[in-house]
Amino acid sequence: MNASVIDKVAWICMENGRLLAVRSKGKALFYLPGGKREPGESDEAALRREVEEELSVRLLPDSIAPFGVFSAKADGKAGGVQVRMTCLTARHEGELAAASEIEEWAWLSAADRDRMSAASRLIADRLAERGELK
Repeated sequence: MNASVIDKVAWICMENGRLLAVRSKGKALFYLPGGKREPGESDEAALRREVEEELSVRLLPDSIAPFGVFSAKADGKAGGVQVRMTCLTARHEGELAAASEIEEWAWLSAADRDRMSAASRLIADRLAERGELK
């Protein structure tokens, strides 16, 4: 993968027309839960591990489904660095709780678009176009 591309997996989780997003400690913008794959790790395995680390919930493996791949300028990175997010939907079990580097989580609406990272805004726009994000 090109060094100017940050390749990640991200969880699309909707509830009552709102999108679950997280904010890392010391950061201003919200982004979708997820992260980078470990060497040899599948998208699904990486997403399950990252979501459990960040939000203390377990994704239900049989519910994981592809949503799409989105690319945008990486927030807080110099020059032309892009983030490429492979997005998956999934149901979860357990109670959401911020953990690891996550300072807070929130259910965001289309009106919260300016609080999201560039890549997360693309996904929010797609969800709004489909009538899923209020």
